[in-house]
Amino acid sequence: MPAIYEHPHTVAPAEIDALGHASNLAYLAWMQDAAVAHSAAQGWPGEAYQQLGQGWVVRAHEITYLRPAFAEEQIVVRTWVATLRKASSLRRYEILRPADGKTLATAATDWAFVTYDTGMPARIPAEVSGAFVLLPDR
Repeated sequence: MPAIYEHPHTVAPAEIDALGHASNLAYLAWMQDAAVAHSAAQGWPGEAYQQLGQGWVVRAHEITYLRPAFAEEQIVVRTWVATLRKASSLRRYEILRPADGKTLATAATDWAFVTYDTGMPARIPAEVSGAFVLLPDR
């Protein structure tokens, strides 16, 4: 199981804003896509959470933009789980442009684990938490 998941993406023309570079919402979507793909790679696709009746919802995002991304560029979203608490987790990200090795953004998402029917926080089951390697000091 990889501690750091690498999610490749090609910046689509539809992700470009009026300033000619990838929009803030595109970065957010890339983060979400990478987190979902990492979970699926660890054996927890969306369907598994649906069967469990519990899963992750976002409490907060933090993004520090360092450089722009442009249409048709290849990027990689690197993501890992930094913490797992009773009912929440902090996931971190680095968005990179492999062509020049530059970091485009760093980010974090605070996820809450909830019961879908009620929306109330739920203790993260051992089978979910055990699927991820923690990298707290990265």
